[in-house]
Amino acid sequence: MRAWNALNRRIVACDRCPRLRAYCRQVAQEKRKAFADWDYWGKPAPNFGEASARLLIVGLAPAAHGANRTGRMFTGDRSGEWLYRALHKAGFANQATWQDASDGLTLIDCAITAVCHCAPPDNKPLPAEITNCRQWLDETIDLVQPQVLLALGQIAWRAAIAEARRRQWHAGKLPKFGHGAKLPLAEGRWLLASFHPSQQNTFTGKLTEPMFDAVFAEARRLLA
Repeated sequence: MRAWNALNRRIVACDRCPRLRAYCRQVAQEKRKAFADWDYWGKPAPNFGEASARLLIVGLAPAAHGANRTGRMFTGDRSGEWLYRALHKAGFANQATWQDASDGLTLIDCAITAVCHCAPPDNKPLPAEITNCRQWLDETIDLVQPQVLLALGQIAWRAAIAEARRRQWHAGKLPKFGHGAKLPLAEGRWLLASFHPSQQNTFTGKLTEPMFDAVFAEARRLLA
């Protein structure tokens, strides 16, 4: 855990993207009315979970009033409600709900990282910002050495494929993204894809609970 904690400290201290750092601070100062009494995190969100995890989940970026508020990945927004419910059901989390970063939630054989560790305006990081943050995804994968990677959304899928190519785990064309997509990688590893549990997907029915649960059931099957 020493290397894991050191990596997270470096992530939190990162200042490579002035636009994102300024936005995170602005949101933390202005706050949302419902969270007026919160002391916002307002910095890059570190990885969450176990350094020895066999399942590594790759998200897009912290939500402005979610992880940018609480300081923990997928904590404080509706996406997290979906994710931790599904993780708990599949045995990857000790509880199905969250309240804040000190609520006792722990992951089991699972870790969560992101393509970007700072909350971006409109949930849309710029290509240069994704490039700036690539080092942290690279180092996270090197440290965790997951057996199964799960990409939440198309941007995370592309980033995971790029990392697989760099490690010679995958060669050839970019596989098409789609919910439930499954790609075998070298050394017995797998890459899975899911629609992101954003409100845009869950409120419209593009992503349903059974669909989301099926992805984690498949991850569990592959690990077994």
